[in-house]
Amino acid sequence: MARRKKLNDRSGRHDPAYLRAKRENFAARAIYKLEEIDKKYRLFRRGNRVIDLGCWPGSWMQYAAEKVGDEGYIYGLDLREVALALPSWVETDVADVYAWNPIETFGEDFARFNVVMSDMAPQTTGDRHSDVYRSEELCRRAFEIGRTVLRPGGKIVVKVFQGGGFRELLRELQLTYQEAKPFHARNTRSGSTEQYLIGRGLKASALLKPQPPPPSELAPSEATTIE
Repeated sequence: MARRKKLNDRSGRHDPAYLRAKRENFAARAIYKLEEIDKKYRLFRRGNRVIDLGCWPGSWMQYAAEKVGDEGYIYGLDLREVALALPSWVETDVADVYAWNPIETFGEDFARFNVVMSDMAPQTTGDRHSDVYRSEELCRRAFEIGRTVLRPGGKIVVKVFQGGGFRELLRELQLTYQEAKPFHARNTRSGSTEQYLIGRGLKASALLKPQPPPPSELAPSEATTIE
């Protein structure tokens, strides 16, 4: 009986896409997945503001930076620091996506974004059910952030390991965006269950108002003083 591959199986990492990325000085082969998605759904325009969730090692930011140009802005966050040299209009931060608050980063009156992209994946355990569940939770968190930071009409692309909750996630996307589609990239490794969920045209009715962190989470100098 053939052994089932783990969700993060790296046995084929030196495939043509990986080798091409190394030749072309991109941080990871994932750049070609984003390129494929962008060609089909036209995610980026010059001057766009973009958030990249789970941005390490940086290949998606490399691609998006070229698309939005120096009139645009890209903010990436990840649990790991990005060591890649990136253009001046790209900023990265080390943060937990579940704890991250846009008001703490950009202020209460921040300009909303055009695109949220997420290639986040959990640290896999080898237990397929657990790994899929955690991937779906990351996807839901990306959806929440999208509704909080995107402007009406904004776009989102989120990776998820396909499992029992996939239809529910797609339905959630359909309720909040004018167009919602699943997408399987050609450059996905054989045996992988990863899919992308694409939303275009965030509905104004689906916007969430950014909430400041509770006072207990503010730095002492930022906390409200009652006299």
